[in-house]
Amino acid sequence: MTILVTGGAGFIGSCFVRQWLSDESPEPLVVLDKLTYAGNLDSLPALDSSPRLAFQLGDVADGRLLAELLRRHDVRAVVHFAAESHVDRSIDGPAPFVQTNVVGTFQLLEATLEYWLQLPEPRRSAFRLVHVSTDEVYGSLGDQGRFCERSPYAPNSPYAASKAAADHFVRAYQRTYGLPAIITNCSNNYGPYQFPEKLIPLVTLNALEGRPLPVYGDGGHVRDWLHVEDHCRALRLALERGEPGEVYNLGGNCELANLEVVRAICRTVDRLRPDLPHLPCEVLIRFVPDRPGHDRRYAVDSSKAEQRLGWRRKHDFTSGLEMTVRWYLEHGDWVRRVTSGTYQRQRLGQRGDL
Repeated sequence: MTILVTGGAGFIGSCFVRQWLSDESPEPLVVLDKLTYAGNLDSLPALDSSPRLAFQLGDVADGRLLAELLRRHDVRAVVHFAAESHVDRSIDGPAPFVQTNVVGTFQLLEATLEYWLQLPEPRRSAFRLVHVSTDEVYGSLGDQGRFCERSPYAPNSPYAASKAAADHFVRAYQRTYGLPAIITNCSNNYGPYQFPEKLIPLVTLNALEGRPLPVYGDGGHVRDWLHVEDHCRALRLALERGEPGEVYNLGGNCELANLEVVRAICRTVDRLRPDLPHLPCEVLIRFVPDRPGHDRRYAVDSSKAEQRLGWRRKHDFTSGLEMTVRWYLEHGDWVRRVTSGTYQRQRLGQRGDL
């Protein structure tokens, strides 16, 4: 039997794949990925040397392909990463977010439900679908409190709205049809292999090249930072121990303002690359007009996942950030390959006259 991983060539999905294949368990994976700008085979182990890994190029919104993959690979669980995930891109063009995040999730649920209903016991009872979502569905917090699994949904960006819709569809299929689905909502991930439009790789690479380091607004927007390896360990525990119909929030217990993160990256680059001509890198910081509808603060209460799944984080932000910055400094070839298309670290999220 096999695990189907949608979006498995993306940042978090590929980490899940690499982590899974590093274990001794013989259980294979099949990765479905459309290989858009943020999905790259370079982020996966080499297919010709990984007998437990199969890859299928395709769209998660292709219901026929999904049905065929589920049957052909005798799938016993689905981990659903496939999504458009960058807020700024959703501001510039929401349509792909609706197509992949909403329609794609719907097609996956339809195909999985039909497949699951035909499974014999005990495989039917053991089947699981883990839907990977985001804390952004909850909207913006004030100065106090943290998001918990009972927090009301209040998405403020097209990206967040598309993920909220996907969450609601997953919940509805679990409640209406009994499909054994689990939802996880994570905070901001960081780590190696992240496409460099996101804050940490973008600032790291710009600092390395002496380019401006853009900080939105006053730099006071607060995010909860979670290392991608810790996130994927939680997802594996949710797959193994999670209860169908439950939601598990996954956070890093690490609230930092964006400006703090940028300055921490600058100090790390200064230390690792003292030969750069433009040190200290903080001189490159530039405050730019804020993103439309920019949520002020996120913070996540992970106590349910810790208590019920037995999950514990292994990475603190200081050491995790240094490992991440070091990885980007040492993997320039990967960066050049994945950014060889139209995206060259220009600012996104300025649709129309906003």
